[in-house]
Amino acid sequence: MKTIFEYIPCKSHKLIKLYINKYPVRFKISDKRFSKHGDYRLYFDGDEQISINSNLNSYKFLITLVHEISHLVSYRIYGRNIKPHGIEWKKTYKNLIYPFLNNKIFPKELLTILKKHFINPKSSTDSDIELAIALKKYDNFKELCLYQISEGAVFKIYNGRVFKKGPIKRKRIECEELKSKKLYLFSPLAEIDLI
Repeated sequence: MKTIFEYIPCKSHKLIKLYINKYPVRFKISDKRFSKHGDYRLYFDGDEQISINSNLNSYKFLITLVHEISHLVSYRIYGRNIKPHGIEWKKTYKNLIYPFLNNKIFPKELLTILKKHFINPKSSTDSDIELAIALKKYDNFKELCLYQISEGAVFKIYNGRVFKKGPIKRKRIECEELKSKKLYLFSPLAEIDLI
């Protein structure tokens, strides 16, 4: 069974080991989930677990890992009544991620975008479209995303439903489901199959 260290850049191992020793927690490597990249859970018996998707590239895995460790740390410091992605979590996340933001761990072109992102980190890397697209360049499996096809193209999503790509509405893309003629808003990063 693989450990988290097989999924992250080698130069990040030492610091992650420090975090794990300081904040012990159980880790689980999960299969690909469409709704999230990782999560932190506190169970009724007091057991804590961080799970991260196995399909993430090493940079996204590391960012997600530190994101979830930040939940654990912020809850331990500030208590369970804070907002999951509120100011306490953001402060903790920034403090924990900054030691990693160097060109020994991340490529220079990614560092610029990461530093900008961590001025005010969002609840998910996918919420920052510029960062999400930059991270996708390092994926092992190149999935086709909605932002990569032209308006009017027909595609299907993971559950088999078929859509026609429409215009961009703020940060989302409006698409018409061909069967029902209903309009839906998609993330530009939605993984699709072109028809």
